[in-house]
Amino acid sequence: MTPEEKLLKENEELRRQLSELRAGAHGAAASGKVWHPSAITIWAIFLGVVVLILVAFLAGYIPLQKRRAVIAGEAHEQESARPRVEVIEVGRASGKSELELPGNIQAITEAPILARADGYILRRLVDIGDRVDGGQLLAEIEAPEMQEQVRQAKASLQLTKAAVDQALANYEQGKSDTELAKVTADRWKNLAARGVVSRQENDTYQAQYQSHKSALDSLEKAIGVQRGNVAAAEANVARLERMQSYLQVKAPFAGVITLRNVDVGALVNAGSTLLFRIAQTGTLRTYVNVPQTQSSVVKVGQPARLSVTNLPGREFSGTVARTANALDPASRTLLVEVHVPNPDGALLPGMYARVDLISPRTNAPLLIPSDAMISRGEGTEVAVVAPDRTVHLRKIEVGRDYGDRLEVINGLREGESIIANPSDTAREGLEVQPVPVRKQ
Repeated sequence: MTPEEKLLKENEELRRQLSELRAGAHGAAASGKVWHPSAITIWAIFLGVVVLILVAFLAGYIPLQKRRAVIAGEAHEQESARPRVEVIEVGRASGKSELELPGNIQAITEAPILARADGYILRRLVDIGDRVDGGQLLAEIEAPEMQEQVRQAKASLQLTKAAVDQALANYEQGKSDTELAKVTADRWKNLAARGVVSRQENDTYQAQYQSHKSALDSLEKAIGVQRGNVAAAEANVARLERMQSYLQVKAPFAGVITLRNVDVGALVNAGSTLLFRIAQTGTLRTYVNVPQTQSSVVKVGQPARLSVTNLPGREFSGTVARTANALDPASRTLLVEVHVPNPDGALLPGMYARVDLISPRTNAPLLIPSDAMISRGEGTEVAVVAPDRTVHLRKIEVGRDYGDRLEVINGLREGESIIANPSDTAREGLEVQPVPVRKQ
């Protein structure tokens, strides 16, 4: 016998006893006797009523719970049948536009140092990596023949000066002869006028005076020629002395020696032998090529951040110094120069760097992961998960591509949920179980 059948039998037994008691009470009342039940009888009746109520409750509650459990199980099975997808909420980018581009670091000033005189390296005073000041002696060149050339040029200068003195003496002598010829010609002219001498003799002395006068003009011009020779000789001496000063190779500005191409005893030729290369590294310049689509946002004076792979976690602040103001027709890019202070020398010329160009913007675009984009024959789409957990494929218009992120110009609204990495099973109207993407 089951517990339910046992409880029902006890319930019927209690009802029968209660009916008998009621019948006995009516009989006693008819005979003039009143029934006074004992305490045990009252408790028995109370307990019977409680048991009756409890049995009735259990008889209705247990089937109800079973039905609820069946419904919940069916709902759970239906819920488990939906595919689980990771969703991400569409948000806007930051208020600052960050454009990351590769760049090449170069020295702010760099110059090759070549030999200006022929000879041999007598001394070399610096090597690669040495920091030098402007005007500091770097090397000495030995050229003995240049000393002889200087002495020869100075001797030639003395000769030309002596020639000037000689020309001046000849001029003074010619001047005296001319004055004497003039006096003689004047005398003969007066005598000829009085008829004392013949006209032929007068013409002879007049011609002699004109000859001395012309010779004096020639001597005066000869002095000018000799003085010109002196100036040329002085310029030659100055040139050789300047060339002699080039035997001492000095730094044109303060910087660091990045290249040494000669050693002691090496033969150098003027204008063709590279001795050193010097660069200023206190401030570096980085060149980046900005694509045409982003060229309009780059302005002179805007801040920039620079990072290199060999210094992870460290960033260097810089400023856009200038732009080419024209696009390269071959690559359609704008050449931009960024100046970066380098007081501790952590950055070196020739390094490869990543440059972030930062510019403020008022209307930040929507930003989604690049993996959320679906590229099919219908165009560029994303899988939007509606509040009723159904998938809707929606076309979007893509802006800038940051590699792992995309800007969305049109097709989405801020706060909508999209599938972070949709598979080929994502289709219109598919019911899914969305799960928020865990943030790394």
